Amino acid sequence: MLLPIFILLVLFFSIVIHEVAHGSVALSLGDPTAKEEGRLSLNPLKHIDPVGTIFFPLFLFLITFGKGPIFGWAKPVPINPLNFKDKKWGIVKVSLAGPLVNFLIAIIFAVFVRFFHFFQPILDFFSLISVYNFAWGIFNLIPLPPLDGFHILFQILPARFFSFKFFLLQYGFLILIFVIFFGLFPIFSFSQLLFNLFSGF
Repeated sequence: MLLPIFILLVLFFSIVIHEVAHGSVALSLGDPTAKEEGRLSLNPLKHIDPVGTIFFPLFLFLITFGKGPIFGWAKPVPINPLNFKDKKWGIVKVSLAGPLVNFLIAIIFAVFVRFFHFFQPILDFFSLISVYNFAWGIFNLIPLPPLDGFHILFQILPARFFSFKFFLLQYGFLILIFVIFFGLFPIFSFSQLLFNLFSGF
């Protein structure tokens, strides 16, 4: 039982750090919304989403008998792009902040595994931290609403792609549900490859 419990903790704190990164970059760009609502905190209680943080991970835990992959999400930090000093690229910078901090965490723990000879259970835990952070970063770069990848794509696509943007707004969430149920294994497989690359496994 320790392994799935640890996976749930890793997942939750990875998501929390992801959201705090969004809010911190937004603050640096002139938007204090997340700070004013107390969301620039690593206190997990401030980021709990009843469905994404509790119900859905437990649902995946039960239907996979604790063998995963287990996934979920936190309550998004509030931002107001109208406050950004960089009106053109502010939303892109904020959207990239979350996945990038997850990739950074993943790489750091993969490097620990590569160069430091810890007790084997500790290496296994570090491996999980790395793989799940790679997976969370990759997942959030999928260009479907409400993920970060969608906000980035929406901002950088020229106006002539309006019909495509509208299609994603209409049907993107349904496609995302399909990805959550049928696309997590490829995401985790690729995350494992990235971990192997940085850890030397």
